[in-house]
Amino acid sequence: MTATAVPAAVTPAAAVPAAGVPTDPAAARALVQDYLETFWNQGRTDLADRYLAEDLQQHNPNLPDGRAPLAAFVAGLRGRLPELRFELRRLAAEGDLVFAHSHFTAAPGDPGRAVVDVFRIADGLIAEHWDLDGAVPESTASGRPVV
Repeated sequence: MTATAVPAAVTPAAAVPAAGVPTDPAAARALVQDYLETFWNQGRTDLADRYLAEDLQQHNPNLPDGRAPLAAFVAGLRGRLPELRFELRRLAAEGDLVFAHSHFTAAPGDPGRAVVDVFRIADGLIAEHWDLDGAVPESTASGRPVV
């Protein structure tokens, strides 16, 4: 994948790394992997400042911007679903963007949801987030799983 593969007209300006401020893809992947495991799976929302920019820009239509609202949401969700889990299946990074493909389950035995998250990293923190998800079907036309 290269930056030129996406027409400039559809690439949000915020997703373009700032000139002179390179993001190390390996460090960005490690940040997101640790964030999903620690913040989401372990429920360590008290560590939000380790992972999230205070002014986190959120593209999920159900969540407001900011670190504090996301920490409160995750704490509340884990209160209702203490066994929730993101099983990371694929993780890739390019520039300041990290792409995660996960299997989200609310509890053991739950068929769950296939989730794709895109994170923009700035100054070593998650600064922007997009996500899409869908129910995991029992079967697919191709016979291949969605996660």
